[in-house]
Amino acid sequence: MDWLADPEALIALATLTALEIVLGIDNIIFISILSAKLPAEQQERARVIGLGLALFGRVALLLSLTWIMRLTEPLFTVIGYELSGRDLILIGGGLFLLAKATHEIHSKLEEVEEHEKGGVARATFGNVIFQILLLDLVFSLDSVITAVGMAEQLWVMITAVVIAIIIMMVSARAISEFIEKRPTVKMLALSFLLMVGVALMAEGLDFHIPRGYIYFAMTFSVFVEMLNLKLRSKEAKPIKLGQQLPPGIRE
Repeated sequence: MDWLADPEALIALATLTALEIVLGIDNIIFISILSAKLPAEQQERARVIGLGLALFGRVALLLSLTWIMRLTEPLFTVIGYELSGRDLILIGGGLFLLAKATHEIHSKLEEVEEHEKGGVARATFGNVIFQILLLDLVFSLDSVITAVGMAEQLWVMITAVVIAIIIMMVSARAISEFIEKRPTVKMLALSFLLMVGVALMAEGLDFHIPRGYIYFAMTFSVFVEMLNLKLRSKEAKPIKLGQQLPPGIRE
């Protein structure tokens, strides 16, 4: 195969695949949080369908590059800002992500009160898939524009997207369970989605915020949270019979 002998294409494929996985983190977090609102027997199906829709959407967008390029052309001007179809999609997606993350944070904070009133209402499968589809469109557009800017060959872009989505599908369940079992990590993930929503809106208004800054901030926050989890797990360990108690603790 000719492409195996093309080192530039292989380097572009490896780089783009890694970038697509990083850019897919916010997508998989959103899908994990939404699917957790469904009954346990429907959660895996929702994650697979959600990521399947993301794969279909990204490949379809890559196969319609002419239309994608037209989306970047200005449609009208508002207060000195030229807005294109891409800008409107990013701003709308950012607003939706801000509203959804804020709602989820509020629901989490009010969870105890809702349980006392008779339990938390479960979301419907169709509603969850519809919300995933809306955000998949925004994340897919962002991902595809990044792919177009990094690679010239269509097969490289499609292969990178397919590999990234497969890796996300394999890891989706573990990520979802990890987030759902740890309330503080879930709150951190929702805060991350707030940041992504702001970044999408800023991008739509031509204020570019390097994703590296956002992901570095999130990685550092996750690192600190992992230290907190480790500390809490040590403090929660039961004291064995005959073990000397720490100073200040009475038997």
